[in-house]
Amino acid sequence: MTVPRLLGSISEAPEGDATGPLLVLLPSLGTTTAVWDEVVAELVQSYPALRVLRVDLPGHGASPATQEPFSISELAEATLHVVDEIDVARFHVAGLSLGGTIAIELAAAHPERLKSFAAFCSGARIGDTQGWAERASQVRSSGTASLVGGAAARWYAPGYLENHPTGPGAKALGTLLDVDDESYALCTDALGRFDRTASLGEIRTPGLIVSGEHDGVATTASMKALADALPRARFAEITDAAHLAPLEKPQVAASLLLDAIDVPTAASPSETGMAVRRAVLGDDHVDAALAGITPETAPFQDFITRYAWGEVWARPQLSRRERSIATLASLVTSGHHAEIRMHVRAALRNGLHRDEIAEVIFHTALYAGLPAANAALAIMREVFADTTDDNQAPEK
Repeated sequence: MTVPRLLGSISEAPEGDATGPLLVLLPSLGTTTAVWDEVVAELVQSYPALRVLRVDLPGHGASPATQEPFSISELAEATLHVVDEIDVARFHVAGLSLGGTIAIELAAAHPERLKSFAAFCSGARIGDTQGWAERASQVRSSGTASLVGGAAARWYAPGYLENHPTGPGAKALGTLLDVDDESYALCTDALGRFDRTASLGEIRTPGLIVSGEHDGVATTASMKALADALPRARFAEITDAAHLAPLEKPQVAASLLLDAIDVPTAASPSETGMAVRRAVLGDDHVDAALAGITPETAPFQDFITRYAWGEVWARPQLSRRERSIATLASLVTSGHHAEIRMHVRAALRNGLHRDEIAEVIFHTALYAGLPAANAALAIMREVFADTTDDNQAPEK
């Protein structure tokens, strides 16, 4: 076994600020760091001080091919070597699928180096040894080109490729053709040997565990079980997404990551508030609200950005997911229908499943009354039927 050489790229903070926190992003088997492109764009817009280091797997993207076997533990060591090259002691890490196993390994073996970790569509053990051995044999005999059809079915939710024929999903499938065959096979060998299930209870690093609703590889049930086994982890599901959930839903993934890495409040309340507001509500909604500002409404817009988003929503005591639950219950109780519409959308961005949003409203019926809950459910159905409808007058 050897520690392979890994390479990547870093998105530096504005003006070369080297004091901001570092987030390391790791891709999935068969993809490159491009799988995180749109997530990174969301992150740096919402949190300009954040530095993002993306690291490719062996024989994928920028990292050189290898003929020597390695383990997930050695991939974790190789990742640390890349971080050490930019002289950072502690950092956040997030990985997708195979990248998620590296994040889990770092949390288990090197907790002193991590501030937090996130595993998207991954696991403490993925699949079984025989399945990975069969995948390795297929690639060694027929190359990665033989995997494209199966990858398309595993990676994406039904209809995604048809609705985005020239988008990042199709490009990722094309990238699979360029992955070095033996390096890919060695990655599958490493996955076949990886099993951290017995040590999950010892991991004390704050964790974020995220599944894709339609993922048949790292299912929602398996990801929930993983989160439950970790002492300091929280779980979220990204709806209408499969195994490459961050690629399919980059805004949601970025919002979850910003929440997990705890965007600091050292910035002014207005700066923090705008970052949180955009992460929760989305750029289109916030831009529409800002475009409608008049001299008379400007003080109110500044007030809610500073107070609601920069102070209350930015507090670390509750996650954004939990704050969405509390907000929906409050809005149903008070009958603020226009705001319910906005915050159903926000709850989806914050990782709540549609069934969970409906359950919050159903539970609130006990205390707010049936008419209030019935009206809220009608609004919820409208939002679910058209989640791209951004033509509502901005309320905040």
